[in-house]
Amino acid sequence: MSEALVVATDLATSARAVGICRDFDGWYATVGVHPHDCGGFAAATVNALRDLTRDANVRAIGETGLDFYREHQPPALQEQAFRAHCRLAAELDLPVVVHQRESLDAVERVLGEALGSAGGVMHSFTGPPETVQRFVDLGLHISFSGIVTFKKADDVRAAAAEVPADRLLIETDAPYLAPTPMRGRRNEPAYLPHTAAVVAAVRNVSVSSLCATTTHNARELFRCAPLP
Repeated sequence: MSEALVVATDLATSARAVGICRDFDGWYATVGVHPHDCGGFAAATVNALRDLTRDANVRAIGETGLDFYREHQPPALQEQAFRAHCRLAAELDLPVVVHQRESLDAVERVLGEALGSAGGVMHSFTGPPETVQRFVDLGLHISFSGIVTFKKADDVRAAAAEVPADRLLIETDAPYLAPTPMRGRRNEPAYLPHTAAVVAAVRNVSVSSLCATTTHNARELFRCAPLP
C-alpha cells in the first residue's frame, strides 16, 4: 500500500485533496490556504476549512505560513491567516504544515504564540543550521525537499545534519523542486530517493535507515493507520 500526504493551498484544492484521498487507502489530506492565496481570508474561510476536517482523511492544517520573498499578499494579512490556521489546528488537535520564505523569525514568533500541542512540520526547510533547534524546541518536525540536493545548498545540507532523528522528514513538494539530477523536470514521488540519498550521506547513515526513520516520523506526526 502506498501512502501520501496530499497538500492543499486554497479552499478549492483543500476540497479536491479530501476527495482524492477518499479514493486511495493510505492517502491523507491537508486543508489550508497558502500565504500566496490568503487574500480575502476571513472567518468564513476558517469555517469552510473546519467543515472539511470532518473527513477522517484530513490529518493536518495547511499549507500555511509566511512568505516575505514574493509577498503576493501583505505581510499583515499573511500573519492574520497564519494565526487563524494555527488556532484552528490547536482547536482540532491537528499538526500544521508551515511554509516559510525570508520569514523565519516571524514564523517562529507566531508559532511560539499560537502553535497547538499537535505540533507540525517546517516544510521544505531552508533555514541555516543554527535555526533548527529553535523550531524543534517549539514542537516542529523539519522536512527537506529536493533543495537539499542543489549544488549551492550547503547550508540546507548542514541543517539536515543537525535535526534530531525523531524530528526529521523528507518530502517531494511536487510538482516543484525536483532534486538533482532531475532538476528542471516536473517533480514526482519517484524522485524522492535522490533527496533521501543526500540527507543520508550528510547524516552518515544508510539510505534504508534514513527511510525507515522518516517514514516512522511521518506516520506518527500524521497519525496514519497501522500498516497491514
